[in-house]
Order: sequence, then C-alpha cells, then structure tokens
Amino acid sequence: MPHPLWAEQRPQDWWQAAQAAIRGVLHEAGIPGNEIAGIGLSGQMHGLVLLDSQNQIVRPAIIWCDQRCQRQVDWIHARLGRDRVVASTANPMLTGFTAPKLLWVREHDPRSFERARKILLPKDYIRFCLTGEFACDVSDASGTGLFDVANRGWSSAMIDGLDLDRDLLPPAFESPALTGKVAPSAAEITGLHAGTPVFAGAGDQAASAVGNGIVEPGVVSCTIGTSGVIFAHIEKVEFDTEGRVHTFCHAVPGKWHVMGVTQGAGLSLQWFRNHLGRDFLNGVQDAYDLLIDEAAQAPLGCDGLFWLPYLMGERTPHLDPAARGGWIGLTAKHARKHLIRSLLEGVSYSLKDCLELIEKLGIEIQFVRASGGGARSLFWRQMLADVFDKPVTTLETQEGSAYGAALLAMTGTGQFSGVAEACHCAIQEATRVLPQPLAAAAYAERYRVFRSLYPALRDRFQAIASLA
Repeated sequence: MPHPLWAEQRPQDWWQAAQAAIRGVLHEAGIPGNEIAGIGLSGQMHGLVLLDSQNQIVRPAIIWCDQRCQRQVDWIHARLGRDRVVASTANPMLTGFTAPKLLWVREHDPRSFERARKILLPKDYIRFCLTGEFACDVSDASGTGLFDVANRGWSSAMIDGLDLDRDLLPPAFESPALTGKVAPSAAEITGLHAGTPVFAGAGDQAASAVGNGIVEPGVVSCTIGTSGVIFAHIEKVEFDTEGRVHTFCHAVPGKWHVMGVTQGAGLSLQWFRNHLGRDFLNGVQDAYDLLIDEAAQAPLGCDGLFWLPYLMGERTPHLDPAARGGWIGLTAKHARKHLIRSLLEGVSYSLKDCLELIEKLGIEIQFVRASGGGARSLFWRQMLADVFDKPVTTLETQEGSAYGAALLAMTGTGQFSGVAEACHCAIQEATRVLPQPLAAAAYAERYRVFRSLYPALRDRFQAIASLA
C-alpha cells in the first residue's frame, strides 16, 4: 500500500505460492501428478496484470480493493455516458473494476502501458504459468468493466469507446470449458503431469457460489473473507440502475448472479488484530477465536457503539471510495470487548445493506448460506442470523472458492452433466442457526441508526479524503 487506499501485489508471488500449494497438496494426498484428472482455477477478481511482448510482468498488479482511479471512473462516465456504460456492461463503472485501473496506468505510468501486450486477471496469470495459454472465464471478465454481461462476450462499445486495443484481452470461456493443458515446464516445477487439462474456472465469488451450492434460485450466500459478499443466483439479467449491487455472469453456463460487496469485512477484524491487538494477543495462534470470545462478553448493541467498516472505501451500497471507517458513539464506559463486538456488528449491518438491495430486485431469499473465515464462528453466524432475521446455514466443506473450482473442473472432465448436478452430489449442509426474535428486533432498531450514519458523514468523508 504505497499510498492511502492504494493496493498492489506482485503476480510472481502468486505463482510461487501456487507452486508450493500444488506440491503440498500432492504430497499430503500421497498421489502422483498423473492421477489428477483436471484442474480448476479461482482467484481474486478485478486485478490488473500486464504482460509485455516477452510475456514478462510489466508492473505490480493493481488489485481489487485499490481506490486510486475515481478520476478515471468519472472520465469514463463523462466520455461514454453512464447509461451507455450500464447498457453495455450491466453495471456502472467502479474504482474496483479493471478498466479504470488500466486507464490510470495509461495516464500515470505511460511507459508500462506502452509495453503492455496482454491484460490478465489474477487467476488467469496462474493459468498462463501452468499452460502458456491466454484465457479467462465469463464470471471474472464481468468484473473488468469491459465485458458485455448480458451477451457474455467482450464489449466492443466499451473497448472502442475507451480507445483500447482488443488484442490486449484474452478469449473468454464458460467456466467448465477446457482452456489448455499443463505445459512440461510447469509440470517439472509443480509435480503435475504434463498434458493435464486446465479448465476456465471462475472469479472467487462465482466459484465460491458453486462451492456453496448457490446455483439455483432461493438460496443466497454470505462470504466473509477480507471483503464480505452477499451473492444470489439469477436466471436472467437483472440489475440495480444505481449500480449499488453488481450483476455478473455466473459460473453456471447461461446463468447470472447479483452480488453486494462490503470492502472491509474480515479486514476490520484483521486490522484490529494487527494494530490494536498485538500486546494482549502476544503471538496467540488462534487470535481471531480469542477476539470473538472477548466480543461475546459485550452486550448486544455494544451500549450504543457503532463501527463503520469503510477501511478501503465502500462499494455496496454507497459506491464511495472516499468513505472512511471509524467508531461512532464511543464513551469512557466502553472497553475493548465493546470495540471488538462493534466490529462484528458493523460488518453484519453492512452485509444487511447488501441483502436488502438484492431483495428489492425481487429475488427471493429463504435462507443464507455462510462461508469464509467469519463463518467458522458460531457466535458470528448467530449474529448474522439475528441481523438478517433469516436462517443461516453452513456446509460440511468450508473452502468455497477452491471447492467450487474443483467442481467446475469435474464438470469439465465429464464426471457431471452440469454444474447443478455437481453441487447436488457433492454439497451437504452441516449446521443451521435460526434468528432469535428478541435479538432480531433489537438489531433492527440499531440497524436503522447504522443506516443513518453514512449519509450524515458523506460530505465530511470527502473533506477528509482531500486532506489525505
């Protein structure tokens, strides 16, 4: 993070980590690479990976939570018209998307832009390292701001309108499609077998939805990782005209999904652990469990303390890169337990913002299926059930995105006739918590206060951002 709200990573680090992970999996399973039938891919969305004519990394990747390119977003909307952008991509342009990141590089790092010959998304850089092939899938491509989501192909209107070279973009495939085979050079350093098929896969949220069985109407997932995502399957394209939730292609061929994103979900707890928890945690391995145990000692509502989880700006429902995090209502009575519980409650309220917008699109929600690191805590799952006022379930398998990528690969190899069949066969519910009526009513009252805080502070956030 070289500047506030900037976020970059080295794609070479992803490939090094992937090599170690593949070798580790083969070793722990005790099987040779030639017993692997197929490989699925998933990874963080929106990141801008630039390769030159020699297929070398041009510059560090600008990743999903980077907020530097609001000027480029405004320029795109001014140049093309916001309505045309939505008509072309099913979404307005956002700072999180790939296109404005590319335009930022064109404006502020022209040497890197001139060197670039191919744009890849993070998981697709790993695909290239494995196979030597350029490809992406329709779910991940949907988050670039350059993809025609309704028609499941690159948008000529966006590419031409922004004066970009179509050859920069890789071919886009449906998620179970074959996109290449493991190259001999990759086989040698990973332990995989040369010629093993590699399938298109999906962006992290679409793959997580497959891993959580969100492939039919009625079930919604809530994934709490660094960010938090509420995700719903839809049979046809529906979108929020204000762009507060995103409409993307699903990993299920011919289907779509809508999702709302809280930028600073698990990040809020991680931030507290890293910066305010070092002394009392003192190297404890299960630090998050210890934090949540302490949060459970505070009363519901934290005696009037609220946390705004906008540590990296916010997407749903505010679309505001200038939004800032903070505690509201702090008094001398509040202790550490209140601070920690308020983090969990603030993230839960923000996820409820996402859930309510999805319901307003007419999407039925019978229950919410939780996954990610936050879902491992029964205390937090019960809080989500109470805040959402809906049952919250978990599955036997918690590795949503990786599991979904595997199911997509199994579908691609022909072991299942389709993604829905794969989910029906492989996914089993493990736990279910129901909302507690008194707690749900108390949270509903506090949620109304939470919703009033951002509008009251929006202009002040802009002033703060200008000072930074």
